Amino acid sequence: MIIDTKKLQKEVLENKKNHGFNTTDIEFELLRLYGETNELFEAWRKQDKENIDEELADVGIFLLGISEMLGSGLGEDITNKMKVNRKRIYKNRDK
Repeated sequence: MIIDTKKLQKEVLENKKNHGFNTTDIEFELLRLYGETNELFEAWRKQDKENIDEELADVGIFLLGISEMLGSGLGEDITNKMKVNRKRIYKNRDK
């Protein structure tokens, strides 16, 4: 399935507006992202597959929202970074 990340970013921000959530304070959103990432970590530690999937989605939703708030295109940013990573020589990588 191909996902239109720009469309998702707009939908995430619109949902936040419709529910009266923050749409301007990037620092606050980054802290919330950290919290969602911790919830994902805890779900992983418990091997709670259903919760893992939900927390992964929450992390993605926060990233999409932050990207839209910053005027960035997360899909394009990821694609560009993957191009850099393909050419990168990694030293001392984990095995």
